Amino acid sequence: MAAPSPVPTPRRTARDLRVGETGTICCLEDPVMALRLLDMGCVPGVTVRLSGRAPFGDPLMLVLGDEEYTLSLRGSEAATILLKD
Repeated sequence: MAAPSPVPTPRRTARDLRVGETGTICCLEDPVMALRLLDMGCVPGVTVRLSGRAPFGDPLMLVLGDEEYTLSLRGSEAATILLKD
């Protein structure tokens, strides 16, 4: 008898955050974009909070760490930031 296959968990990214919601960066998905995001402080283990969205939902304003740094990213860029559960 085969073991039941694990149920895939949905990926949660920085783009999925609601305004005011926080998450912790798990990893960066796109290797090319990762270098740029790392330079801007998106390091695994850092807490991010979505502080706002532009009127049509893009770009997003993310606060990194302890309210020290605000970063504005396109939705497609924020979608490459994977968050821990």
